[in-house]
Amino acid sequence: LLKAKGDLDGAEPLCRRALEIKEAALGPDHPHTGTSVGNLAQLLKAKGDLDGAEPLCRRALEIKEAALGPDHPHTGTSVGNLAQLLKAKGDLDGAEPLYRRALEIREAAHGPDHPDTGQSVNNLAGLLKAKGDLDGAEPLYRRALAIKVAVNGPDHRNTGKKALALAKVLKEMGRSKEADELCAKYAVAIEAAFRGK
Repeated sequence: LLKAKGDLDGAEPLCRRALEIKEAALGPDHPHTGTSVGNLAQLLKAKGDLDGAEPLCRRALEIKEAALGPDHPHTGTSVGNLAQLLKAKGDLDGAEPLYRRALEIREAAHGPDHPDTGQSVNNLAGLLKAKGDLDGAEPLYRRALAIKVAVNGPDHRNTGKKALALAKVLKEMGRSKEADELCAKYAVAIEAAFRGK
């Protein structure tokens, strides 16, 4: 609750205490302990302590892999969290195989058109864009947009966010006319994205 309210400093001792309780009650290798480790890692990341968060992200992943297996959806979440952290630290090459693995896990667990799979597709697209691989990012942004349209409809604000991401890539590729047409097609969704509704 404190984290959600933006009180990260107030939330940290509570996250640490929750982790201590889980470790004492369930042991250091229990999946619920791994969740508490991951929660603390995400809190430190939100506070900007990326170096403090990284070993916790890695520990959370190790716990989930050992307890649940390498292909479990919760393991996939931990893989994705580590990928996001490495991207935030500027380690794009280290993040890429993790983003790809998270996508593979979600596709196997949920199928190719599930919203969670779409988020992993979008995350990988964003990484490739950050690396300057626009040709690799474009089809992934298209796929993420198609999933959002199927799940939320063409006028939803989340659809608008995906349309804007794809339009930006198209513009960077020198395909402004195509980007403008895309923005016109999803104008209602894009406006909703800007309004936050």
